Amino acid sequence: MQNSWQLFSETYQNLVEMKQTLLLASLLFVAVGLVQAQSTLLVPDRVFDGETVHEGWAVLVEGRRIVAAGPKAGMKGDETIQLPGTTLSPGFIEGHSHLLLHPYNETSWNDQVLKESQAERVARGVVHARETLMAGFTMVRDLGSEGAGYADVGLKTAINKGVIPGPRMLVAGPAIVATGSYGPKGFDPSFDVPLGAEEADGVDNLIRVTRTQIGKGADFIKVYADYRWGPNGEAMPSFSVDELTLIRETAASSGRPVVAHAGTEEGMRRAILGGMETIEHGDGASEEVFKMMVEKGVVWYPTLAAVEAISSYSGWEKGKDPEPSRITNKKELVKQALALGVKIGVGGDVGVYTHGKNAWEMELLVEYGMTPLAVLQAATSLNATTFHQESKVGRVKQGLFADLIAVRGDPTKDIKAIWDVTFVMKDGVVYRNEN
Repeated sequence: MQNSWQLFSETYQNLVEMKQTLLLASLLFVAVGLVQAQSTLLVPDRVFDGETVHEGWAVLVEGRRIVAAGPKAGMKGDETIQLPGTTLSPGFIEGHSHLLLHPYNETSWNDQVLKESQAERVARGVVHARETLMAGFTMVRDLGSEGAGYADVGLKTAINKGVIPGPRMLVAGPAIVATGSYGPKGFDPSFDVPLGAEEADGVDNLIRVTRTQIGKGADFIKVYADYRWGPNGEAMPSFSVDELTLIRETAASSGRPVVAHAGTEEGMRRAILGGMETIEHGDGASEEVFKMMVEKGVVWYPTLAAVEAISSYSGWEKGKDPEPSRITNKKELVKQALALGVKIGVGGDVGVYTHGKNAWEMELLVEYGMTPLAVLQAATSLNATTFHQESKVGRVKQGLFADLIAVRGDPTKDIKAIWDVTFVMKDGVVYRNEN
């Protein structure tokens, strides 16, 4: 009888404890729901939604996402952030970055690759990531670690885990180059010098390297369709169309795109025929090449800021000295590309110049012939679509991540307003608010 009573008592106690556990779980679920239900209403003077400007709009954010955007009348949130005198915009997207590089007038590219430890380069990258985010660029496409292996994958992971502040990152790891084409150069042939990218040749090797980079965390593959390896150090094509096509097909099987560094007309032509989605630099473009880009939907990243930066490192003073021929050529190419309907993205090759000064490329695109509105579209919705991120970022739209910035004034009328960032939100978290 005693054993029966003891069994009953233990069973009853277990039921009570189970009920308490379920009650606690229910209360915790409700508490979590209440936390998630907290909303923030952002009230600027106007909203640029990635396509056009809307006066008198507000944006409601809940958790990580935008839940509403429209006329501010009747919109309410648990918290309101007033942003007077500003234009609220999707966070800008940097299309050509190297967070693991710093300006070449500080340290040459060769010395960064050969003399700076990976620890130093990562430490710099942490600082660069924060400066980029604070400048209003909430996403970057990082186009190669330049000798730092997969440190860009590590930076991305640290940002995603909340260890350090920084933009969303799309990373390439080490770019793919043809054997013998890339640097550093100038050493005795008996020395094996660490390179700024990964060499690959032949069918088996190209497939293996592409798959290895994917397996180690590359979001896309970057390939050098040409480089300065001609008889006199001039830029010449490196990979054949078949080789570029093989890289693209291998990457595509994992759902990843391929982009190309290409500065020569032939390098660009081969990259386009090989299925590259974007062309970086493109100094040697021709009307024929631009027409091919329009036909294939290839987006051009002319990296104007890097060209002007490198010219200044050689002693050129803008507005005082005669314009270098390379800059004159770029201006003509931008005008030609616009006339032919080439899509131009925003990506300045930042790292060649100072991180946090990303807006320089946007300002130069206007100087070279684009309208402020077109440049803003390029830095938000166009870049997002080009990088296959349109379902996540690039627009002020219900359901997208709350990556939002505010600048004083109206940048669609004066592009210089993009330098005056007063508010930065990424993933629903406010990183900067000076209003």
